[in-house]
Amino acid sequence: MARLRSVTEPSIISSAAPATSAAVTNGPAPRRRLTFTGAIGAICMFPLRALIKACVALHIHPNTLTLIGVLVNVAAAWALAYGRFLLAFVIMLVANIFDFIDGKVAHLTKLESEFGAFWDSTLDRFSDLALATGLIFLYSKLGRSDYVMIAALTLIFSIMTSYARARAESLVQKCKVGFMERPERIVLFMIGAATNRMAAVLWVVLVLSILAVANRICYTYLALNCLPMPSRRGAAGFFNRAFFWTDERATLPYDVWVIAILGFVWLTPPNWLGDPMAHDAGLIAWLVSTLH
Repeated sequence: MARLRSVTEPSIISSAAPATSAAVTNGPAPRRRLTFTGAIGAICMFPLRALIKACVALHIHPNTLTLIGVLVNVAAAWALAYGRFLLAFVIMLVANIFDFIDGKVAHLTKLESEFGAFWDSTLDRFSDLALATGLIFLYSKLGRSDYVMIAALTLIFSIMTSYARARAESLVQKCKVGFMERPERIVLFMIGAATNRMAAVLWVVLVLSILAVANRICYTYLALNCLPMPSRRGAAGFFNRAFFWTDERATLPYDVWVIAILGFVWLTPPNWLGDPMAHDAGLIAWLVSTLH
């Protein structure tokens, strides 16, 4: 989680409702509608608040939490590399607790800094590379060059998604467009590990990461040339809204995309995708035997 000092930034995301606002009427801000993903986030915050308070009380530096998170993610990469998906799921869950709370701890302890943001972002990229490399190692052991390539392309476009935003924001004020950002990638990897649907997850992450990079290139071009953003009106607007992603998390459009992705991951038979974990039972048995 990024840990820069707070600065005021205008959102690139236009609100669907007209801006009436408390500043004009001095009334209370409109209540935000609770969504499926918003409810999950709120539920998850209950145990995390206690952990955040404990870290603050123990004076644990947020940079230390970030480092612990990446080291635990390396352990998850090892588990993925040897096909221990359930173990990888548990380890990733622990790792990303640290990844989530470091920014909150930095805020509460007033230790937000430019170096903290740099440290956090750099180690996040290292975690991403480690997890994808673990899958590449696994698929190479299974003799599946097709999924070695898919995992490698997923790694490339995952990193390019982050790079495109970082480079764009050296030119324009903000470039937070594209659906498949790091939190979505990590949650999907965890779902793939927990359900043995990693092949479907890789396809989803790859395709939507390519789309996110394209979104950020398009947005930056339009912003630098003072051109209008794609319209949201009519049939073309519906297409633009789905594939030129500017909606925030925990909104109804976001929920629709999440449900569609989860439906694809869960309902697509692994054999249809040529899932290495479904086809290579002999190789998996050999791989397991080498571990004992």
